[in-house]
Amino acid sequence: MANPKPAIKYTQLFINNEFVDAVSGKKFPTVNPSNGAVIIQVSEGDKADVDRAVAAAKRAFARGSPWRAMDASARGLLINKLADLIERDINYLANLETLDNGKTFESSVVDIQASVSTLRYYAGWCDKIHGNTIPSDGGNFTMTRKEPIGVVGQIIPWNYPIMMLAWKWGPALAAGCTIILKPAEQTPLTALYIGALVKEAGFPAGVINIVPGYGPTAGAAITEHPDIRKVAFTGSTEIGHVILGASAKSNLKHVSLELGGKSPIVVFDDADIPEAANIAHRALFDNHGQSCCAGSRTFVHAKIYDQFVKAAKELAMKRKVGDPFNPQTVQGPQIDQEMFDKVMGLIKSGKDEGAVCETGGDREGTVGFFIKPTVFSNVKDNMKIAREEIFGPVQCILKFETMEEVIERANNTTYGLAAAVITNDINKALQFTQSVDAGSVWVNCYDAITPQTPFGGYKKSGIGRELGEDGLEGYLETKTISIRVPAI
Repeated sequence: MANPKPAIKYTQLFINNEFVDAVSGKKFPTVNPSNGAVIIQVSEGDKADVDRAVAAAKRAFARGSPWRAMDASARGLLINKLADLIERDINYLANLETLDNGKTFESSVVDIQASVSTLRYYAGWCDKIHGNTIPSDGGNFTMTRKEPIGVVGQIIPWNYPIMMLAWKWGPALAAGCTIILKPAEQTPLTALYIGALVKEAGFPAGVINIVPGYGPTAGAAITEHPDIRKVAFTGSTEIGHVILGASAKSNLKHVSLELGGKSPIVVFDDADIPEAANIAHRALFDNHGQSCCAGSRTFVHAKIYDQFVKAAKELAMKRKVGDPFNPQTVQGPQIDQEMFDKVMGLIKSGKDEGAVCETGGDREGTVGFFIKPTVFSNVKDNMKIAREEIFGPVQCILKFETMEEVIERANNTTYGLAAAVITNDINKALQFTQSVDAGSVWVNCYDAITPQTPFGGYKKSGIGRELGEDGLEGYLETKTISIRVPAI
């Protein structure tokens, strides 16, 4: 049941299975995006706190520690126990997520259910990670071992706080690593509560540590720390560059990056227009447009363009914006003033550059960071709204005529996170899926993301993959062992 005033239970750092104040004693506000009011003050971690967390994680990873000595199957039981506790507290967590993030209560529930599934998927991997025997030349017996990389830093974004936590924790814990997590400063509350569930589940002290704070301080301390062997980051491409630079300047730590996108969704003239319009609508407007893989460039064949634009406009106009705790609401506020201003600025640029604003284009109400669902037609490839990641409820509809043309235009971006094609022609679908530069390609659907399916991007959309078996690789080292065998 939705409750817009859930009790806030944890606001301190979670280090070595205890909630503690920041060394500096500093705190920072976390804000309700529905009204701009401060929810509560949260302990602000920085370098000194990251050092404490790393020390705890190193102790937990030391050979002979309870975590390192634990059977792989027992690790799986612990991860499943954590998933059980999150599921037990799903109502409270959903209320806390909606309060802190602004996504609808229903969306928060769905996110948490998906997060539980992710943890359970990786719990099943714990005792199935293994090396190989290799028929090497020279008479040696050769085998490989898969070993945990060590202490890892994980920096997650604000758009899917619990889901991104699960995407990061699941493979790291399955591999046997220990963790320092920095939640986004906009949305720290649910991660801290789950810290309490980590202790309740019975994880050894130091295996999971949570240090809320700001990117230039806590985040930088994680990316630069010489005892952290890997950093996993989800966020902007600009910060991805910074993290790679920090790896180069420090200890060449491994880095996986899931970054921005400007994903194309291509609608051919053989598609069912109402169905295609609905798929494209959800691809962009879900989570208020605050999704790295949002279908933010909708290419529609010229023969059905006008009909599609009409259908897209009608869907956007029906979209209810408002209180995210209201069960009738499908779109809450943007996350904060900064993102509100960015989206509104890009909407203005679309109007100024000649795109036709079919609906929306303004703020919704006078309190909070709400934006009306916005649809632009007559969008050209060189417009800012067609080139830059908007990260808001703004659908940009472009016109195309041929397969060759739309593939070239779809690929004409520095991003390559996702793409989709809507068609009833299998040949068109296969040609597009094989030609587009994107880490995930969906046919007649969108956001078909499950724990089993690898997710990540081409080009500036990132490095590495999350989810699926591929998501484990970034948390493992491969050790090759060769044993001289005497000749018979």
